[in-house]
Amino acid sequence: MKNQKNIYELRFEHGIAIGLSIADAAIAVTEAYLDGKPARRGKHPFRAADKNAAFWSCQFLETLSADLYETEPFVLALARYMGQQQAANFELVRRIAQVAPEAVRRAVRYSGLVLRQNSKRWKEVERLAITEAAEFSEFIRVCHRFDHAHRDRVAEVEVNRKLLDDLTPLELLSYASLYAFEHMVPEAFNQMSKGSDTNIDSQEIWDAINDILIWKLQTCAGKAFHLTDAIISGSLRVHLSPLLFPSRDSLMFREDIHLAFGYLVSAHLELNSFLSRSVHAFCYKDSIRFEFAGTDLVIIEHDPDASSAWIRNGEKLARLHGYWYYRAMDEFVLSGMATKRIGRPENHEMNRIAYIKAIRTKLQLSEVYGLGGLVLADTGLQVDLFQALLSLELITAFYINDFILPYGEHLNNTGHWRSALTYLAIGGLLQSESQNQFHNRFPITWSDRAVKIESIRPWTVSENFPHGNAKAAEAILDFWTSDLGALSANLRGGGPTLTPDLFERPVLKMGRYLFQLPWMLAIQNNASAAINNLRRIGARRTEAKGETQRIENRLATLFKERGFHVCLNYLPEKTIENDPGEVDIICARDGQLLVLEIKSTFLRRSVKDAWLHKTTTLRKAGLQLRRKVEAVKAELTSNAKLALSLGIVQEDGMPLVRGWIVDTCIEHDHEFFSGFLKVSLEEVLIALRDDRHFLNDPNG
Repeated sequence: MKNQKNIYELRFEHGIAIGLSIADAAIAVTEAYLDGKPARRGKHPFRAADKNAAFWSCQFLETLSADLYETEPFVLALARYMGQQQAANFELVRRIAQVAPEAVRRAVRYSGLVLRQNSKRWKEVERLAITEAAEFSEFIRVCHRFDHAHRDRVAEVEVNRKLLDDLTPLELLSYASLYAFEHMVPEAFNQMSKGSDTNIDSQEIWDAINDILIWKLQTCAGKAFHLTDAIISGSLRVHLSPLLFPSRDSLMFREDIHLAFGYLVSAHLELNSFLSRSVHAFCYKDSIRFEFAGTDLVIIEHDPDASSAWIRNGEKLARLHGYWYYRAMDEFVLSGMATKRIGRPENHEMNRIAYIKAIRTKLQLSEVYGLGGLVLADTGLQVDLFQALLSLELITAFYINDFILPYGEHLNNTGHWRSALTYLAIGGLLQSESQNQFHNRFPITWSDRAVKIESIRPWTVSENFPHGNAKAAEAILDFWTSDLGALSANLRGGGPTLTPDLFERPVLKMGRYLFQLPWMLAIQNNASAAINNLRRIGARRTEAKGETQRIENRLATLFKERGFHVCLNYLPEKTIENDPGEVDIICARDGQLLVLEIKSTFLRRSVKDAWLHKTTTLRKAGLQLRRKVEAVKAELTSNAKLALSLGIVQEDGMPLVRGWIVDTCIEHDHEFFSGFLKVSLEEVLIALRDDRHFLNDPNG
């Protein structure tokens, strides 16, 4: 079988036959393998396992130079080899290790084998430490240290889960809320008291609580979601009431479970910190290396600029967040809303801020992500995007005003978080008596679907619906709802499941009841929630293609307004060797021509996700742009109509042609992929609008 030429061998030979060098032919085949090409073999799908077997049995791979083994495409291909189990070619791996050991070490890091040391491929790497001890023995030792440390932390998580095994998802959320009011809400209240934004730097705790909830959804029985009023009241009587309303006659508060939940959060924080700051740094950051100093493992930083890029991205995101808010304030004034009262007098200021924040996110979703006025919820109902955004901001404002602020005042007066929660809950009950309407001020709130729709309906008031629209309220509710029962069933089934983070869809459905966590809705970043709800969780929506087209249309319009000649969605002719595909935007001015490749994705929060974006989406974009730039250059000389549409006059000579990757996310800005600059869409928008003054920080 090894002597029988496979599809990748044939592609390599074809590359040589058309005049490519051995290096270029090998890289072209490697890029095809990385891109999952070909998709089919004859009439049948070409499975990933068969592609791995075919590629790694290619004889030409055994003859490549060390320089080729060290190229980025080949290292990524070798990382793919390390990440799979079916194909094996240890002799090739050993040859690469002999002539290009760093390529093998990088591939092992990128593949994540450091935490999969029961893998067949890891056993091959360990064999290298015998034959190539000088290059791999220390590397293996470092990997073993990571593996042992990871096992210890996972074991600590498992131990701390034991006391929470019997909790239902509802009960787990109750203890999560108690933890948040003890550890997170006081800081949020302090920031609000100083006039700062309500979002606090607590992402690590959010991730830990999210991980705990996912574990519970994976392990609980389906009947846990068959809730009734009696089940909910019984659960609260055992797990919340003894803390909120302590008395000698009531049950004792489950201090053991409360402490166990705190220990489990701490264990997850330690595990997640180890993964993000150590393991993922080891796997995906080429700017550092790990070495032993005696028995201690230490980080050696050899590229400080690259290491600081992630920090700069965080600062850039904060500035962009402010940019859209200042834009929204201008829009708010121009709309005439600044002179109108919004809601009841006592709620006007709170509602005004919510309205501005909704405009902020709507502007960003429209101009950066191409969203229109209406989007579809998972249920198929159409949602007015601005109303959906405004509703979430108003919910946030409600929880700040009716939960966080009074809780903070009670905390200052009593000095203890439990007493503050008791006063908060009792205050709701007293308000209920005076107004003949139940006011839940517990750390977790709930209602059935009909009641929740009715509470949202007043926020859908319009000229056509002066009393609000119940159907619109239902669509908004569905837009923000995560069905925990359905998610649990998918997780237990073991199939691929895209799991929403808590903040992305913060209305939690269990049975016919909808639950909300006041602490979460009060301090979360609603703009990020909306973006990732639509662009990450909803990436496969039928509207996504139209949104990408809208991005391109709006960007083209801005270029035209700045005096560029623009050609949109140009389709160059195919050639035997090059199928460039559609060119998103071509624009020309003053002897300069830009070929733009637009990429629309979501907000990433980890080094691993950013690395995956770099090595998949952006790498492919660079290759696509290379084909498109070559095609555009060729057609400028052969297609007079194209040249004329771009204002190019033959007598003036050919313009300078550049390609840009324009991406909706900011990771890896100003880096080059296949020789082409990557920039963020927001950067281009701000430059074309000439309003960078909105990036200024008024606090200096």
